Amino acid sequence: MNIWELIILAVGLSMDAFAVSICKGLSLKEVRLKHMTAAGIYFGGFQALMPAMGYLLGVNFKGLIERFDHWIAFILLGLIGGNMIREALGKEEEEEWNNSFGPKAMIPLAVATSIDALAVGVTFAFLEVQILPAVSLIGVITFLFSCCGVKIGCIFGLKYKSKAELAGGLILLLIGLKILLEHLGVLDHLFGA
Repeated sequence: MNIWELIILAVGLSMDAFAVSICKGLSLKEVRLKHMTAAGIYFGGFQALMPAMGYLLGVNFKGLIERFDHWIAFILLGLIGGNMIREALGKEEEEEWNNSFGPKAMIPLAVATSIDALAVGVTFAFLEVQILPAVSLIGVITFLFSCCGVKIGCIFGLKYKSKAELAGGLILLLIGLKILLEHLGVLDHLFGA
């Protein structure tokens, strides 16, 4: 795997984290460097950690990981997206979780968006990939995309808060559904890919 293929892979892996970072930015009245950095560290860190773990797991657990990764991501993103939709449609006070960048809010999101990276790490075990530079690049690219996503979400959310939160929740649900359908082969069947 050459550097350009690795960069493209890293950008692709960071897209879920980017979308979720936008959703997190929607909950902010004012974006601060600490918000952007927190999202970057959580998402970038997990996006680097998961392929490293997958690499270490390698051949022994490949079948087990592939059987369940899509369900874990689907359930986590579904719950988080459903909660965002409920809050957008409801008249109740905004929950602290939604605008929290603490571990309780961020770790489930980081895990959900990096499950695919775990499977990628397993494939790295079969390829001639230098794992430390590969996971470092994935982590840095995801960090940058996540920081930008929070800023973009905040700017957009200031004007269209409830509609944007509803859209963010739908995006999370759709990302989870996409992950599930890809792993079940439904998209390949429908689009002949």
